[in-house]
Amino acid sequence: MTTHIKRRLAAGIVAAWAFGCAAAAPPQPDANDSIDLPSAIRLALEGPRLRAAGHEVAASAAAIGQADHYPNPTLEYLREGEQAGTRTTTVQLNQPIELGGKRRARVALAASTAALARGDLAALRQEVRAEVIAGWHAVLAAQQRQQLATTLAGLAAKGIEVAERQVAAGKVSPIDATRARLAAVDAATELNAAQAELAIARTRLGALVGRPGEALVLASGHDPAPPALKPLAALLADAAQALPVRRARSQLAAQEAQTQVERAARLPDLTLSVGSQKIDEVARRQAVVGVSLPLPLFNRNEGNLLAALRRSDKARDEVAAAETAAASDIGTAYTRYEQARNEAAMLRADVIPSAQSAYELTLTGFEHGKFAFLDVLDAQRTWARVQLRQWTATQEAWRAYADLARLAGAAIEQDRQERP
Repeated sequence: MTTHIKRRLAAGIVAAWAFGCAAAAPPQPDANDSIDLPSAIRLALEGPRLRAAGHEVAASAAAIGQADHYPNPTLEYLREGEQAGTRTTTVQLNQPIELGGKRRARVALAASTAALARGDLAALRQEVRAEVIAGWHAVLAAQQRQQLATTLAGLAAKGIEVAERQVAAGKVSPIDATRARLAAVDAATELNAAQAELAIARTRLGALVGRPGEALVLASGHDPAPPALKPLAALLADAAQALPVRRARSQLAAQEAQTQVERAARLPDLTLSVGSQKIDEVARRQAVVGVSLPLPLFNRNEGNLLAALRRSDKARDEVAAAETAAASDIGTAYTRYEQARNEAAMLRADVIPSAQSAYELTLTGFEHGKFAFLDVLDAQRTWARVQLRQWTATQEAWRAYADLARLAGAAIEQDRQERP
C-alpha cells in the first residue's frame, strides 16, 4: 500500500469521525424551551398525582372537624288517644350523651387518619422526585448513547467505501468488505436501538413533568457525575426515619386510635329526655324528664375490640418489618450506588483517556503502515464503547441514588446541602 493511499485512508477516517460527531450533535434549541433538573422536579410536583393526594389530605383534615361534633338531639312528638278531651300529647327533646370518651377517641382516630394522609403525600412527593431524578438522567444517558451510535454508524458507512476501494485495487481480501458491511449493519442496529431508547426515556420523563416527550430538551450545563454521599453507617442510622417506616408508624397510630374507639364503644350512651305533656282529660300540662340507658347484656362490642387489638399487633409487627426492610434496601441501594459511581469515575479518569490515546496512536501508526485498517476501526469502536459503558454506569448510579432518595430523601438532601 502506497503512502498516498494510506494518507487518503487516514483522511477518510478522520473525516468520518468528524462527520459522525457533527451528525450526533443535536440542533440547539431556544434556551426558554429547555428544562433543567430542578425545573423538572418542580413541574412533576405540581402534577395531578400530587394534587390528588393533596385533596385527600384536605378531606382528612375536614373529617377531624366532623368527628369533634356532638350528636344531634331528637325532637319527639307523641299523641295518645283520638277523641278530644281524652287525648294526651307529649313533646320532648332527647339528647344523647356519649360516655367513655367516645368523642375524644373519634377525634384522635380522625387526626391519625389525617396524619397518615399527610405521610402518604410526603411519600408520594419523595417518590415522584426520585422518579424525575432517574428519568432525567435516563434521557441524558440515552442522548449520549445516540450520539455514540451515530458516530459509529458514520464510521461504519465510511469503512464500507474504503474497504470496497481497497478490494477493487487488489490491496485487501474481499472478506474485508464483507466485514465492513456487517459492521455497518451492527452500527445501524445499535443506532435504531439508541433512538428507540431515547424516545422511550423522553416519553417517560415527559409524562412525569407534563410535557410532550418528543419536544423535551434537557438544559445544558448539568454535571452528570453522581455526588458523594455520607457513609453507609450514617445512612443506616437514619433508616428509622425512612418514609416507609414513618408510614408504618402512622398506620400503627391510626390502628391504636381505632382500638380506643372500639374500647369506648363498649360503654353504652346515655340519653336525656326533657319535655312537656298535656293531658286533655284533666286540662293541665306537666313536665317530662327521662333517662334511658341501653343494657349491655348481649352485645358488649367485644368482637370489634378484639379485632382492633389484633390489627394493632399486626401494625406493630409491620413497623418492625418496615425498619428491617428499610435498612436492607438502603444498604443494597448504597452498594449499587458506590459500585456504579466508582466504575463511572474510573472509566472517566483512566479508561476513556487511555482508549482515546490508543485510537490516536493506532491512527498515526496506520498512516505509517504499521497497522491495518481494521485495527483503526477496532480502536475507534473501543473508544466509543468505553464511553457508552461510562454513561451506563453513570445512569445506574443515578438510578441507585433515586432509590436512596425514595427511601431516605431527607437524609440524602441534608447531606448534599451540608457538603461544600
